[in-house]
Amino acid sequence: MARIPAYKELINTRLANAYGGWIYCEGCNKTIGYLCYVTYDLFRLNYQCKCGNCGSVHITFEPKSIKPTNSKQSLIQIKNRLCCPEDKSPLTTLLEKNLDSYKYEINCSACNTKYQVD
Repeated sequence: MARIPAYKELINTRLANAYGGWIYCEGCNKTIGYLCYVTYDLFRLNYQCKCGNCGSVHITFEPKSIKPTNSKQSLIQIKNRLCCPEDKSPLTTLLEKNLDSYKYEINCSACNTKYQVD
């Protein structure tokens, strides 16, 4: 069953599909990352692309009744995916070769944990 975002805002960015898939910079049309479809409840990304374009992604699904736990751990990398260290769920991929800078916040839907990089 498809999930429907409660909130979705893309600035200078486009996604391959409604709430996941490849993430593209609208300034140069290069791929800057990949967002997994069903493993997150919230995703915020602010970035500056190598082309100079600044953009953002903010997608939120209906919040769970329990507030997410802030993780003291970082996401782990398995192959090219950033994954939840609790259950190894793949969450996102950020292509640093196409990004000058970025920060993100992502909530894992499986373990209800929030991860962020500033």
